[in-house]
Amino acid sequence: MISGFASTEGTQKFAKNSGANESNFKKFENLFLSNVGIGTYLGEPDAKTDQLVTDAVKQSILLGINVVDTAINYRSQKAERSVGKAISELINDGKISRDEIFISSKNGYVTNDADVQLGFWEYVKEEYSQKGVIKEGDVTSGYHCMTVPYLSDQLDRSLKNLDIECLDLIYLHNAIEGQIKDVSKEKFLENLKLVFELYEQKRKEGKIKFYGMATWECFRVPSDNPQYLSLEDTVNLAKQVGGEDHGFRFIQLPYNMNYDQALLAKNQILGNEHVSILESAVRLGIGVFTSVPFMQGRLLTPGVMPEFNELKPSLRALQFIRSTPGVLAPLVGQKSEAHVLENLGIMKITSLSEDEFLALVKKLTS
Repeated sequence: MISGFASTEGTQKFAKNSGANESNFKKFENLFLSNVGIGTYLGEPDAKTDQLVTDAVKQSILLGINVVDTAINYRSQKAERSVGKAISELINDGKISRDEIFISSKNGYVTNDADVQLGFWEYVKEEYSQKGVIKEGDVTSGYHCMTVPYLSDQLDRSLKNLDIECLDLIYLHNAIEGQIKDVSKEKFLENLKLVFELYEQKRKEGKIKFYGMATWECFRVPSDNPQYLSLEDTVNLAKQVGGEDHGFRFIQLPYNMNYDQALLAKNQILGNEHVSILESAVRLGIGVFTSVPFMQGRLLTPGVMPEFNELKPSLRALQFIRSTPGVLAPLVGQKSEAHVLENLGIMKITSLSEDEFLALVKKLTS
């Protein structure tokens, strides 16, 4: 297994030597992170897609991206393996070192293994139930499990799939979204504290550097929605568990020119002030990665997004998101060589300044 983790020196070296515009790296937690990352969500769990994902990850890194995002349930564990293969091959070829690349994964959903010839529930029974990893009542109707034994098991599987000793970031995956239909808010928060305790322990063991929450609804919906979470309360929970040096430093949520709640909805409260989740994250020292930049291609249809700066639709979408104050990087799902080349043309262009971005938003919303 590959040792190490993303470091200040490694990521700074990557930013200088990547060939991308150096201004397209943001410093956060003393790491220099590309302001676009690659995601690995969609695709069939087959060998052909494995190779496409491996090639796309390698190509993306060589074009200046050092943020790679995956999850254990993506393509039934095969996405993680494809990422692991890409990282290993680049390291073995002397193209990168482990400390240059920031790798994140997610756990929480119940998943099978596409490389094991068992049906979904057969696999769950054989791998989890019979081994005591999952007990009756642990899995919600949303196929979600956030017990300590299950998440600990899943982290070890993720590390094995990725062939690395340490993950830079592990997210609890769609936690309240996958739990709240079956669990009270009070019980959910009790369970969340146990998860944070587990993650802090895994930091001490050297298996993860940071942890966070990859979400869909909870940081974008109004406060009266059952799925709502206060980011400040969540950070305070992490402080209770891990002190000021806690590892809860990142969240992930959907954001694009259509899903604009993260920017415009003032649904979070800091003190007595109503602010957006992005402003809340900045003030609380939380880094934000964003998902679905193209809404699985729907935003790329001509005429769907407003035009600006004479950019192609894909570059327009990425430029808007990565220039938004509070966003570290949009995560782009890309597999074909042509899409990687087109999308990562953005790494040759500087992002908008805050003034330019605010002027653009004013123009688009007037």
